[in-house]
Amino acid sequence: MHELPSRRQVLGTLAGGALATFVAGNAAAAAAPSAAAQTYTPPASRTWLSLNSGWRFHRGDVAGAQAPAFEDSAWSALSVPHTWNAQDGADGGGTYYRGVGWYRRRVTVPEDLAGKMLFLQFAGANQVADVWIDGAHLGRHQGGYSRFRFGATANLQPGRESVLAVKVTNANNPDIAPLSGDYTFQGGLYRNVSLYAVDKLALRMLDHAGPGVYLRQRSVTAASATVDVRATVFNNNSTSRSLVVRAVVTDASGTIVADRSSAPQTIGANSGADVVQTLTVADPRRWDGVADPYQYRATVEIRDAAVGRVTDVVTEPLGLRSFGFDPTGAFTLNGRRLGLRGVNLHQDRAGAGWAESDADHAQDFALIGELGANAVRMAHYQHDQKDYNLADAAGLVVWAEVPLVNGTTNSAAFTASTQTQLRELIRQNFNHPSIVFWGIGNEQRSDDTPTNNLLASLAALVRSEDPDRISAYANNLGNDAKVAGHADTTAYNKYYGWYGGSYNDLGGWADSLHKAQPARTFALSEYGAGANTTQHALNPSGYQSGFHPEEYQALLHEASWKQLAARPFVWGSFVWNMFDFASDGRNEGGQSGINDKGLVTRDRSTRKDSFYWYKANWSPEPTLYITSRRWTSRIDAATEVKVYSNAAEVTAVLNGASLGARSSSDRIFRWTGVKLRQGANTLTVTASIAGATHTDTVTWTLAGS
Repeated sequence: MHELPSRRQVLGTLAGGALATFVAGNAAAAAAPSAAAQTYTPPASRTWLSLNSGWRFHRGDVAGAQAPAFEDSAWSALSVPHTWNAQDGADGGGTYYRGVGWYRRRVTVPEDLAGKMLFLQFAGANQVADVWIDGAHLGRHQGGYSRFRFGATANLQPGRESVLAVKVTNANNPDIAPLSGDYTFQGGLYRNVSLYAVDKLALRMLDHAGPGVYLRQRSVTAASATVDVRATVFNNNSTSRSLVVRAVVTDASGTIVADRSSAPQTIGANSGADVVQTLTVADPRRWDGVADPYQYRATVEIRDAAVGRVTDVVTEPLGLRSFGFDPTGAFTLNGRRLGLRGVNLHQDRAGAGWAESDADHAQDFALIGELGANAVRMAHYQHDQKDYNLADAAGLVVWAEVPLVNGTTNSAAFTASTQTQLRELIRQNFNHPSIVFWGIGNEQRSDDTPTNNLLASLAALVRSEDPDRISAYANNLGNDAKVAGHADTTAYNKYYGWYGGSYNDLGGWADSLHKAQPARTFALSEYGAGANTTQHALNPSGYQSGFHPEEYQALLHEASWKQLAARPFVWGSFVWNMFDFASDGRNEGGQSGINDKGLVTRDRSTRKDSFYWYKANWSPEPTLYITSRRWTSRIDAATEVKVYSNAAEVTAVLNGASLGARSSSDRIFRWTGVKLRQGANTLTVTASIAGATHTDTVTWTLAGS
């Protein structure tokens, strides 16, 4: 932790949009909490309007489509989120549409917002977006995954209809990461679009679309937590303003636990200032992962001191926690070891592609919670804010990642664009308690000097933007690759038993690395195997292009997790992947356009056998599950019964005849030498878990000779 002085004088107020910094020390005018507990409700000051509905869309480039009088009545009517690759991006053709799409919409700002500053916000558009209002170009954003905003005060007149036009392209661009990847790069306005109206004296809206409030946790212990609350203020008035900044921390019930107001500060016209205040929370209830994901709320009020009016308010999540690595290399949360057992997550689902709804995001995290995971790597790019909010609430430790995948371009433009995407990722998500790791890249194909220079610059950017979190890198080159040496910690993508080797090799690899480099902290950022829920085999072998039996994925994950669980020096592991996802260039395992390594199918309708293997090991909820349940039509009478359960003993009955009870030390219960009869066979298993009786039943049909 880096300590600031307890008091800092005004560094200066500069005109022309320059930035001044103020730090409120102990002697500043402060509103200390009274002896009696006070509740607090943030005053409403901003107006937010959804612009998701009422769009017209055309796939392809059209000259002059930004003009307000352009005729778009023949275009498709739709709402956003929207992607034009929801279908062709997963059909296995490998040639899905990558080009231009146009969106147009009428906008009328309510008359009562006259005098406000207006900002258009796009939560995500892939990959380059140009925005016009009434034919005037507001700006261009490059990068397909981060939020962006454009000021529109001069272009939108309250009470008058205007035309908003957006040109989006997902065409390959050598200056913008990612250049390639094992997933479909879907185009469109695939996240929410909205309009903010704020006072002229407000928190900054154009600081890389960040929240304007940044909460740096200086120290967090059981006794107290110290937090620097940095408010980035901007005065858009034509004259100077005297302001007071109030920072309030409330607990989950809304009770004030810390409260401070700055002394009046003067900000010049069209100028900005950072006001930093240090607050202390006594006896904090800490954000403790899935065990107790408790959150406070931090609110910043901007008050015009001359008139005594609150002009702007922003509230951000505050989960108080500390983290790091212990001397053995294990991850710690709040001073205690916490082995991170996680999954990788892509933003994709059947039918919708990337255009997921809030309900879709919520379902994804409900399934991750059911699995019993305590961590998630949000591959390979910035995700929608909904995902980070859900992770905060669930207590999942998050690895957030910049979209630097596979190849790089050795150019100043590519370096600058990638750095900007990382800066956007950090500033927009700085306050999420779930985020512990900032990922600076994944699987760079080269270990050459330009690639290493780029990664070094990204690691340095993490240290300057957020020196308290951990930078991470996902490496698939050799253990000694230079690309693995820039981030604070390294993880490895290893597919033993799928892309070469045996699934029993994982433990030996980890032991070898740990022995050779005992000071290195490392994790397993990807591992897994494909599985088609319609393909089955009793004793499956390894990878086969056209045959991905569900049973082989289960065997690989059984072996992998056993080896990982026995090695606490591997600080975390992340299954690839939580859900099947679109990868249009793939055609394997009987499914075109799909990477089928998910524990759950792309439509979220089927939890694969491997899902229940992890649930039996990771979740405290009672689990009793018969594997190979979808292998309903059999041609061989000889079979095995395998059950995943966190029970001590499981009893099996086949066609009314007992197969006996089995106990297990590894959550796998087996009955070998089982013979099926011709026709339908009913298998029922029973177990007592936590004092309650649980059963599971399947029916397998053996075809007649």
